[in-house]
Amino acid sequence: MRNFYLGLKFSFSYFSILPISFRSSDDLSNEKVLNYMLMFFPFVGLLLGLLTTSLYSSISHLGWYGAIISAIVYMILYGFIHTEAIVDVFDAMYASHSGKDAYEIIKEPTVGAIGVLYATVFVIMKIAGVVFLLTHNMLMEFIAILLVSRLSLLTLFIIHDFKSSFPSKLKEALDYGDLIVLFIIFLGIGSFFTLYFFVLLIVGLYLGFLLSLFLGYKIGFVNGDVLGATLEGVEIILFFVVALFV
Repeated sequence: MRNFYLGLKFSFSYFSILPISFRSSDDLSNEKVLNYMLMFFPFVGLLLGLLTTSLYSSISHLGWYGAIISAIVYMILYGFIHTEAIVDVFDAMYASHSGKDAYEIIKEPTVGAIGVLYATVFVIMKIAGVVFLLTHNMLMEFIAILLVSRLSLLTLFIIHDFKSSFPSKLKEALDYGDLIVLFIIFLGIGSFFTLYFFVLLIVGLYLGFLLSLFLGYKIGFVNGDVLGATLEGVEIILFFVVALFV
């Protein structure tokens, strides 16, 4: 039970800016803790989605202005962690074109202009997608997409081997039985938000697979930044797909 509780706290601490504290004696490297951390990742998306839609519902009278505020708050709530990954991945991608070591570029604390430009484009596209869904009363679809993008990311731990140590530890800690149970749980939760959640999930899993393969191929490896950039890509594309067809 202690590991379960630590995994819950670690997930919300790592994947959001919600104030979470730990004791010095807490062992966050324990495999059970890391497994539960991954299992709670979609629940982080669920909470952030509920907070975002609740905020928008309270300021919806502001129209598109309230929707923009809500979209930005959503990104702030997860600490822009996945947006930062886009900067690193595209910096590495373009650096590798000139013969530089992509992995060394990703590890550098500085960022390049190309990465910043791509991140800016992604942010604009993401805000536009969220604003469209919120202003067209697709709040449930918005939350469903947040669930799908995070479930999609979890499956990538099965598919890929990682060059960096932390994702490798997470892959080793992942319990496939728990993952199957998690998917069953979220098929039920997601279907509450939208009847075509299963279709969104299949599309999201396929997109995550393709995007991660593409990014991994372009830079020569897969790490945590590739996972984060893939999640952003899945969300943006699903926002567009739902806006287009629903």
